[in-house]
Amino acid sequence: MCSCILKVRINKIILVAGLAIALQAGDACAGFQEFFKDALKSLGVEQGLTESEIVDGLKQALEIGTHEAVRQVSKRNGYLKNPKIKIPLPKNVRKAENILRNIGFGSKVDEFELSMNRAAERAAPKAKAVFWDAIKKMTFSDARQILKGPEDAATRYFRKTTAGQLQDEFKPIVTQAMSEVGVTQIYNSLDRKIRALPFTESIRFDLNQYVTDKALDGLFLMLAAEEKKIRQDPAARVTDLLKRVFED
Repeated sequence: MCSCILKVRINKIILVAGLAIALQAGDACAGFQEFFKDALKSLGVEQGLTESEIVDGLKQALEIGTHEAVRQVSKRNGYLKNPKIKIPLPKNVRKAENILRNIGFGSKVDEFELSMNRAAERAAPKAKAVFWDAIKKMTFSDARQILKGPEDAATRYFRKTTAGQLQDEFKPIVTQAMSEVGVTQIYNSLDRKIRALPFTESIRFDLNQYVTDKALDGLFLMLAAEEKKIRQDPAARVTDLLKRVFED
């Protein structure tokens, strides 16, 4: 039994050594090098990266990605001028939009939509601290799953680990921001106008929750785009460690 185990280990060492030599070959062996790299991985031989480096590299990527995503959505018109994440009029308001515009309330409708997006832009920077706290708590197992996962694996990880906290911390900020930029006042004004019209119903619902949800959806969408960029674009890997962790 011991002899068999020893023989297997010796054969594995010989194979690893042979593969390592082959990896140093020139262009003539280029076609085999990717195969050899895969074989080394299947044998559990890492390409010079420790567990600590893998985790640190992924954390660097996520810090860069979250910083950039937050920066993009929190700048002026970050939501409003981006059709992918722009916060639209709530369904209840859209139902009455034509009536409101026909009676001269079009400017109020536009102002309402603008103010919702402005509130999201003002609240978004607060999300970075929540993201970075989740990054600090990331384990080696988490990092491995993210690296081996789809191109939005890190974004999914953030949704799973931060969604509740983001809701708790983001909604009060959105609520305050909406009050400061006038969303609530405009919304109440529109609701009073609609209720005064014949054959119409109140549009009242949880506006704070609506804007919070849409703002976070947009933020996660931008985060997924930044994650994809780092995975696919070598130019986006701005540190040596990122280049090693995300190399093909």
